[in-house]
Amino acid sequence: MKNANNTTQKFNSISDLHKALGFPKPFHPLVSLVDYADIKMSADELLKALLLNFYKISYKKSFTGKIKYGQNFYDFDEGGLSFVSPNQVIQRAEDEKDYSGYTLLFHPDFIRSYPLDTKIKNFGFFLYSANEALFLSDKEKQIIFSVFENIREELNSNIDDFSQDVMVSQIETLLNYSNRFYNRQFITRKAVNNDLLSRMEQLLFAYFETEETLSKGLPTVEHVAGQLNVSPRYLSDMLRSLTGQNAQQHIHDKLIEKAKEYLTVTNLSVSEIAYQLGFEHSQSFNKLFKKKTSLTPIQFKQSLN
Repeated sequence: MKNANNTTQKFNSISDLHKALGFPKPFHPLVSLVDYADIKMSADELLKALLLNFYKISYKKSFTGKIKYGQNFYDFDEGGLSFVSPNQVIQRAEDEKDYSGYTLLFHPDFIRSYPLDTKIKNFGFFLYSANEALFLSDKEKQIIFSVFENIREELNSNIDDFSQDVMVSQIETLLNYSNRFYNRQFITRKAVNNDLLSRMEQLLFAYFETEETLSKGLPTVEHVAGQLNVSPRYLSDMLRSLTGQNAQQHIHDKLIEKAKEYLTVTNLSVSEIAYQLGFEHSQSFNKLFKKKTSLTPIQFKQSLN
């Protein structure tokens, strides 16, 4: 295959991806379970970036090296699960040598007529990045591997009227376990996540104190997550596990704190405060303030006297 490391190649079908990577034709056109150790090409021949029109769940056996959480690094040598939804770009690391591990591929059409088609959109980990992979204990690995093996066995059996029902059920089981194990990961890394929360608080404090709002507008979840080197969805899920609130709610809380400060210690009008905080329209500021405090900014200021 021609070297395409400088391009992003899109694959609309699992069969096309199998062909590009030198795999045999999949048993089923809409679902496949492979081991990337079977790739029959050198690292230089592999595509640098892929854009798949289907779901990809991978357990990488040798997810070795250091992964950064907060300001700390953690060593991993037991592998981890990663999740990719359709039309997300998969970027291959320059120094990635070992690709071995389970890789489950399934097209959205495979689950289209099932409740999972709607439910799958609620699994936020499909929007996490590679360094936020799910790392499994030995017991958890056994559970996940057994689900992969059930899917493999079903794929290797003769297709009948129940095959799709069974495999969709197994995929949903895999996702439900992953959801449980991610929640465990948030809990066991509570100290690290508290550090991340602290850094977020400092970042937002600096954002409002230095009046970045005047040049950049309201801080967004995407901006905050980028500064913390995590994905927006991971940040929200992590915060929700710690505090019960997502990232947007935390940003709004800090914004209201700053608004109360302006209302208390300055003579700025409500419109001027809204502008200072990065709002384009003071009506939007009024609406958010009342939603968070049950008072309008004017009523809050009057309550101080």
